[in-house]
Amino acid sequence: MTTVPKDAQSRLPRLTPPPRTMLRDTVYEAIKGMLMDNDLAPGARLSIDGIARELEVSPTPVREAMTKLESDGLVAKRPHAGYIVAPLMDQVSLDNLYEFRLLIEPAAAGLAAGGASKAQVTHLRKVVEDMAARPDGENYEGYRDFAVLDALLHRTIAEASGNHLIVDALSRLHAHTHNYRLYFRTGMADETKREHERVVEAIAAQAPEAAEAAMRDHLTSSRARLRAAYPQQ
Repeated sequence: MTTVPKDAQSRLPRLTPPPRTMLRDTVYEAIKGMLMDNDLAPGARLSIDGIARELEVSPTPVREAMTKLESDGLVAKRPHAGYIVAPLMDQVSLDNLYEFRLLIEPAAAGLAAGGASKAQVTHLRKVVEDMAARPDGENYEGYRDFAVLDALLHRTIAEASGNHLIVDALSRLHAHTHNYRLYFRTGMADETKREHERVVEAIAAQAPEAAEAAMRDHLTSSRARLRAAYPQQ
């Protein structure tokens, strides 16, 4: 049963007992970091007690973190086996994910270009600016802020579309979580920043067709970059 590999232990925080919510979130981020960096092998069975010992906490915040990680799609619960590390998305699933996103997100960008408020446009520009200031790290700790901002930008565009069904559909995909588990093999920050700028400026210019095209180009390029994470046929 998997606990924490020795080569990953040096990166783990030593947790003191802060308020419960803070402890739960810290444990969640510690385990998520190991999952996103693939320090815990896909399919490996996870020992709640073992991870708790490594993090020097009680099993309770580890269980709470596992529940949240399951909703993120990073771990899965199996009958009579407890939690296992969710498998990495295979190439067919990646293509299916992007086919769906290509149906939804360009339309969302076009709708946002026609209806985004000034406050939403300002917020989108601020997110793009913040992303430009984030370095491209080699592990989850290094690129975590960039990943959060990436997801925030796409969610904000969906919200600016004014269509709650688009927002709900995209939130269920956990697309950015799956993408960034592959990220460490590919690298994509600089290209992503430039593509986001084009999408946001088209929305700001109230140019629906340009916004749709920019989002379509971004998703197509993103899929191509992530395909590089798989062995070549």
